[in-house]
Amino acid sequence: MDMGIKEKVAIVAASSKGLGKAVAMGLAHEGVKVTICARGEEELQKTAQEIESETSTEVLAVPCDVSKSEEIENLVTETVNKFGTVDILVNNAGGPPVGVFEEFSLEDWHKAVELNLFSTITFSKLTIPYMKKSNWGRIINMTSYTVKQPVDGLILSNTVRAGITGLTKSLSNELGPYNILVNNVSPGRIHTDRITQLAEERAKRSGVTFDEALKSMDDGIPLGRVGQPGEFANLIVFLASERASYITGDTILIDGGLSKGIM
Repeated sequence: MDMGIKEKVAIVAASSKGLGKAVAMGLAHEGVKVTICARGEEELQKTAQEIESETSTEVLAVPCDVSKSEEIENLVTETVNKFGTVDILVNNAGGPPVGVFEEFSLEDWHKAVELNLFSTITFSKLTIPYMKKSNWGRIINMTSYTVKQPVDGLILSNTVRAGITGLTKSLSNELGPYNILVNNVSPGRIHTDRITQLAEERAKRSGVTFDEALKSMDDGIPLGRVGQPGEFANLIVFLASERASYITGDTILIDGGLSKGIM
C-alpha cells in the first residue's frame, strides 16, 4: 500500500530506542525525512546511522531533553533549517516513575507534567504553524492504555497522560479546518525498557524473581504475549499517512486486547 507520505518531514521525539526508534524506522521506510532526538548523543547517532543505512532516507539527529522547552525549540529550528518544514509530529517521552500518591513530592508531579504533558504542548505549539502553512499535518501522541483503564501504581502516568488525551481532542477540533489530524496511540505492554522497569518494580513489591515478574506481563492479554515495537510502529505510520485521512480526535489502543473497556 502506498502511504502517500514520501518526502514528508517528521519529528519523532524520544527516538534513539524503543517505541520511538521503531516509529522513526517505520516512517523512514516510507520515504519520510526524519528528525530523531534523545538525551544520549552516542546512542542517538548510532540510531541515525542505522536508520539511514537500512532505509536510505535522510535522518537528522538532535540531542534534546524534551522536558526542556528551549531544547525542543532548538530541535524544531534545526529541523526546519535542514528540511524546510514539519509535516508529521510524533510526541513521545519516557514514562514517569512508578509509585502511589503518597510516595511522590510536588516536585515529582511537576517533573511528570513537564516530561509528558508540557513537552507535547511545546512540540505542538512550535510545529503547528508549519502544518497550517501547507494545509496538511499529522500530530500523533504516544500515551498509554492507562488513559482508558488506569493502572494501580502508575498514578503519575495515569494523570498526565489523561491530560494529553484532553489536549488531543481539543486540538483535533481546532485544527480540522486546516487538514491537520490529531490522534492518540495508546500502547499496552510492548517489549521495551519500560516493560523491564515495570517488571523490576513488580518483582520488588511482590517478592518474586525478575523472570517471574516479566513472565507475568503476559497475564490478562488475550493474545497471550506482550507486543513488539514494530507492531506498534505500524499503527503510527498508518495514522501519519494519507490513508488515514478521515481519522482525527481519536484514542486508539494497541494492547493485544488487554484493556477490558468497550469504548
